[in-house]
This record gives sequence, structure tokens and C-alpha cells, in this order.
Amino acid sequence: MTSRQTSEEDVGQAPALTIDALGKKCPIPIIMLAERINHVPLNGVVAVLADDPAAFTDIPAWCRLKSHRHVASHELPQGGWAIHVRRNY
Repeated sequence: MTSRQTSEEDVGQAPALTIDALGKKCPIPIIMLAERINHVPLNGVVAVLADDPAAFTDIPAWCRLKSHRHVASHELPQGGWAIHVRRNY
């Protein structure tokens, strides 16, 4: 499974937290995620809204580095993505 595919357990889980990083350049979306991921319960999902193209690749890379799970990235109608991250610890 690639980092942009979802498993059956991920389908339909609403984010416990949404971080609006639209208009912010990397690394700000990652910093915002790192500061707030512990605000959701274990196995909770955080959605990061971002429109900086670097965030599209850097957030999944951060997940691999920090042992969290990149669940999916969804395109937003207004541009950018909702990048979903599952808290693993």
C-alpha cells in the first residue's frame, strides 16, 4: 500500500482535529502539526489543510520519520489538500 492509499480501517473516520495551514509555507504546516498532534487521542486523525506543494510531500515524510501514519491526502475544491495523519503514540 502506498502512502496515499487508505485501508478499510481508515475509511470514514472523521478527523478529531483540523489544522488550517492554508497560505502558510513549509515548514509551518509541519510545525503546527507537531505542536498539536498530541491534542487528539491515540489513533485519532488530524487533518492538515495546506496549499504549499512542499506540505503535500513533507507531511507524509514527517509521519514516516516520527512513526505516525499518513492516512490519505484529499484535494480541496479551493486548492490545496486535506492531509490526514493518524496519531500512533
